[in-house]
Amino acid sequence: MNAFRFHYTLLIAFLFQSICTSAQPSIPSEHPKLIVQVVVSQMRYDYLQRYSDKFSEGGFKHIMNEGTFCRNARYNYLLTQSLPGLATIATGTNPNVHGIVSNRWFDPLTSAEVDAIADQRVRTVGGNYFNGMYSPKNLITSTIGDEIRMINPRSKVIGISLEPSSAIISSGHNANAAYWLDRERGIWISNTHYVDNLPAWVDSLNVKGYGELYLKRDWNLLNPLESYFESDTATVKDPNALKRITAKLSRMVSGMVQQFRKPIKDYSPLFETPYGNSFTKDMAIAAIIGEDLGKDKHTDYLSITFTTTRTIGQKFGPHAIETEDAFLRLDRELEHFIAFLNSEIGRHNYLLVVTSDQGVGATPEHLEKSKIPGGYFEPEKAIMLLSSYLNVVYGTASWVLGYQEKQIYLNRRLIEDSNLSLRDFQDRVGSFMLQFTGVANAVTAYNLQSSNFTNGIFEKFQNSFNQRRSGDVIINLEPGWVERSKNITSANSPYNYDTHVPLMWYGWKMKRKQVLTPVDMSDVAPTISTLMGIGWPSGATGKPIREIIE
Repeated sequence: MNAFRFHYTLLIAFLFQSICTSAQPSIPSEHPKLIVQVVVSQMRYDYLQRYSDKFSEGGFKHIMNEGTFCRNARYNYLLTQSLPGLATIATGTNPNVHGIVSNRWFDPLTSAEVDAIADQRVRTVGGNYFNGMYSPKNLITSTIGDEIRMINPRSKVIGISLEPSSAIISSGHNANAAYWLDRERGIWISNTHYVDNLPAWVDSLNVKGYGELYLKRDWNLLNPLESYFESDTATVKDPNALKRITAKLSRMVSGMVQQFRKPIKDYSPLFETPYGNSFTKDMAIAAIIGEDLGKDKHTDYLSITFTTTRTIGQKFGPHAIETEDAFLRLDRELEHFIAFLNSEIGRHNYLLVVTSDQGVGATPEHLEKSKIPGGYFEPEKAIMLLSSYLNVVYGTASWVLGYQEKQIYLNRRLIEDSNLSLRDFQDRVGSFMLQFTGVANAVTAYNLQSSNFTNGIFEKFQNSFNQRRSGDVIINLEPGWVERSKNITSANSPYNYDTHVPLMWYGWKMKRKQVLTPVDMSDVAPTISTLMGIGWPSGATGKPIREIIE
């Protein structure tokens, strides 16, 4: 009997100790075992409020409520595009330093257009020959991933996105790997800048044929049509816009956004449906498992960029039903991904940073409903008129080398050979461009090099300007105005709708907190570096966010 009582007492004591231990909160490790950076392309700050009632409890809403939410985070430069945004997050500085001034620019020395990541020296690994010729060679500074690898080569750094540009810019020069989708085969590939062969886990995922499965899915509305407020056509005045919206709504009555079209010729449609985001999440989970990320004391870094939200937004507009449905579906994917991380890594062992590479402006048609000024600026027509004007003033010649992303590149060699003043030529071009309706500012390269702007719009001009890569004259449009070129619209502006983005921190040592003080998006990398106790990226000009590191 005494032996029974002794064992019974031990059992009670053991159970009591177990209950007390389980009730104690998990103690975070000194450094996170895994840092996961999630960039949702072209996510406006106000999307979180707009879709809040329809979000799940475990996705965006969970991160906002349980993590540290920087509500006043902005990009502080003019040309707000995807690649400058990704580079700013990764390097901790603005385009004038990291060099990715826009998605594309002109090289005055060669008179050729430059793609921000194109590189003829590397070769595709695992896919079509032409789908892998990219590298981060044009990124002038190091990235947060580079710094992590330099301080500890045993750490793993991986970038994942449907688009090669997003995967490469976000991961950096010295990453273990960057993976993107082969548009022709629907499989994940890389190139020789990173790997010589695809790892077995990538081959295993590719063999499963998820790309084809996702491509064959019809895109149906997640919720009933009447819950999408864009369906209200009562205030639409433009007949053509009304016709388009009415036709779209009649197609959506059955809940169908886009139907799969046979036969399969390529996998490009995946870049324009929510299922491209699903496939990206699948790849991220496969990478965590396949590479054992977050499983040891060496901090790993995984960058994930969801890009279909941008392509859908560019195609349909930021207030369209399609855009709303894409974000609601992404919220479900994020909920699943967070649940996976909590189960596989442990909430207190990983740091999750969720943000966006840019915002987006409303379409002029949507602004018209609310009687807000706006319009379209068509650069091809403007440059044609500019060329004609210069031919009248200086004689017939190819005075304009090209136009890219609100930047006018002049033929400097021709101007010099003609014994003309480059400064005066730039001033004349700037004055001419100011005559177009919708153009608010036209600033010359000379003024940006010789002046030191410290605030306002002109500071944003300067933060976008790189002397070797930017145009001779850079323009800025009035609020509400967007560029329209080849049926693609882009605001690409310094205004709040393009610069103000969400920035949320969740997991390892992150408290439930709302940060209202201004945050520059160049502060993200220095903050991560400070938390890690490592060096900042080589060109970093941002500063650690005090509310995060305290």
